[in-house]
Amino acid sequence: MRIHKVAFALPVLFALGWPACAQTQGHYGIGRAATGAEIAGWNIDIGRNGENLPPGSGTVAHGREVFAEQCSACHGEKGEGGVGERLVGGQGTIATAKPIKTVGSYWPYAPTLFDYIRRAMPQNAPQSLSNDDVYAVSAYILNMNGLLPPDATLDAKTLSAIKMPNRDMFTGDPRPDVKNPACDKGC
Repeated sequence: MRIHKVAFALPVLFALGWPACAQTQGHYGIGRAATGAEIAGWNIDIGRNGENLPPGSGTVAHGREVFAEQCSACHGEKGEGGVGERLVGGQGTIATAKPIKTVGSYWPYAPTLFDYIRRAMPQNAPQSLSNDDVYAVSAYILNMNGLLPPDATLDAKTLSAIKMPNRDMFTGDPRPDVKNPACDKGC
């Protein structure tokens, strides 16, 4: 019975011109190419060295306020963790049997903190923070990890200049089946 239905359906589709239409147009005839503005709205990634950081700035003090309102419910009042990941502490534990992976102990590049916060936080409203708020929250988290003084202001230049404590501890993959060499410049 199933073969009979397929045998009947195929000639009907051919008679309606379906294969010829699909072959000549090269697509299904639906949708459109994305505009430059639409692509730009999604092209928000930040390179590890700060490429594509937007204009704006934020202070540690303002970051403390935004963190209290938007982040502390999940990450704790001082970034100690809770429902969300721990953000603070762990320095000196990475090479131990029980490493504590936080922004201050594990992350190799400071601009990726901005990228992650802007793209994914707060979890209930991703991409809802302004660039100034993201710079401020980044400044506060880096301050709580002892990487910025309390009076610091972050912007694209100052964030890119921060050398994270674990930056030089990441290495390429030594497995012989991995063909991607480590890339430090012009990647």
